[in-house]
Amino acid sequence: MKPTMILCLVWCFWTTGAWAEEAPMSEDTKACLECHATVYPGTLEDWKKGRMARVTPAQATRKPESEKRVSFSSIPDRLQHVVVGCAECHTLNSKRHPDSFEHNGYQVHVVVSPEDCATCHPVEKREYDQNLMAHAYGNLKNNALYQALADSVNGQQSFSNGRLSYGMPDQMTEAESCLSCHGTQITQQGTIEKSTDYGDMAFPVLLGWPNQGVGRINPDGSKGACTSCHPRHQYSIAVARKPHTCSQCHKGPDVPAYQVYGVSKHGNIFSSSAQSASWDFDAVPWTVGKNFTAPTCAACHVSFLKSTDGSTVAKRTHQMNDRLYERLFGLIYAHPHPASPDTTLIRNRAGLPLPTELTGEPAFRYLIDKKEQEQRKDKMQQVCLACHSDGWVQGHFGRLDHTIKTTNAMTLTATQLLLSAWDKGLAQGLAQKDSIFNETIEKMWVEQWLFYSNSTRLASAMGGADYGVFANGRWHLSKNTQQMLDWIRLYERK
Repeated sequence: MKPTMILCLVWCFWTTGAWAEEAPMSEDTKACLECHATVYPGTLEDWKKGRMARVTPAQATRKPESEKRVSFSSIPDRLQHVVVGCAECHTLNSKRHPDSFEHNGYQVHVVVSPEDCATCHPVEKREYDQNLMAHAYGNLKNNALYQALADSVNGQQSFSNGRLSYGMPDQMTEAESCLSCHGTQITQQGTIEKSTDYGDMAFPVLLGWPNQGVGRINPDGSKGACTSCHPRHQYSIAVARKPHTCSQCHKGPDVPAYQVYGVSKHGNIFSSSAQSASWDFDAVPWTVGKNFTAPTCAACHVSFLKSTDGSTVAKRTHQMNDRLYERLFGLIYAHPHPASPDTTLIRNRAGLPLPTELTGEPAFRYLIDKKEQEQRKDKMQQVCLACHSDGWVQGHFGRLDHTIKTTNAMTLTATQLLLSAWDKGLAQGLAQKDSIFNETIEKMWVEQWLFYSNSTRLASAMGGADYGVFANGRWHLSKNTQQMLDWIRLYERK
């Protein structure tokens, strides 16, 4: 079918009121679709399947409080009674967007930011700003120690005169490595002329694009990407509630949460097509036992949960650590969560940008206190208690606390071995102002806390069976410390 025929059909669809009757569309969005219905038909079809193509903000806010998916108290009149389409997102707040460019009489920006989404979802955006994920770019790039680790991974190595040397990683390598999840910084570097079916047009040149990392720095200065969890152009709650979405960043050996969940009993139930096929992933609120029968990542960390009697189990939050009392991701040890999402503020007693000392003591000044820990722990346990007895829940968390203690102890053992190697001059460390991530024993030390301790703790937290033993678990913790000792003894003989 020719593009002109498709355009005629689309236009007839509008003018006959087939869409307008149920979901009135703005004239600006209609103008976008006159071309983009044929240029990007997949995008159009995806958007049409989403709720925002069918429900206006005015209709959304008339829902009962417990069923609302928007959180605004007021919204510009021009947006209230039309569906959220192309123009409503890509021409919104154009003066705040350095990436805006003139396009067929409109000021359009490619990168839709959380600041744009906050027009309808201000509470969600405000909560997300208090989330470690929102600061993931700066927490990596602006922490010299973490950046040195990233450089040791991404920097291209060369071999000469019997020695390896590290080069600095380039932007493209970083963008598809650590910053794929942490987020890139997106800036516009002018425009480029391109020939199209509609004539020559200018388009922006964006550095750091494409990216949908959780801490992306957007051209308007906002942090994060709502599309990390709610992929465009449906922006589905159902997609965000499924573990596959979280696996994009939580699957590697450093954060094997998705694999651990997959082998847990909860993951077994979710993976059963006979079970999860009948779940209602789109319901708001999400009713435990009725809409789903085993938790996913979102159930534990984000979603508004109710019981079948209508009582609230957990309030919705986009501050992902709101129900987490302990930060299992060891840096270098597990520790209470940082009080601020901007972890570049943290300094331990030694002056290092770490939430603990090298010997494990927490930098308490920068971490949540015991009272906040107990409140967060209670929120998480309320989710568990919706299905499990108090004895079950207390036993589970007792084991987790014990695992945190023992894995931190194993990390301390590895750290003591590394400090011994530095003291003996077998490796170059902090005292020599050298990278602490570029020698064999240093990389073994990193694996101890970044891979093996993390895997063991996540297995304990989620019922992940073998991930706490042989699949990067306790076996590797003990094996790694022995190999570190053997490395020291070998070099001492030279």
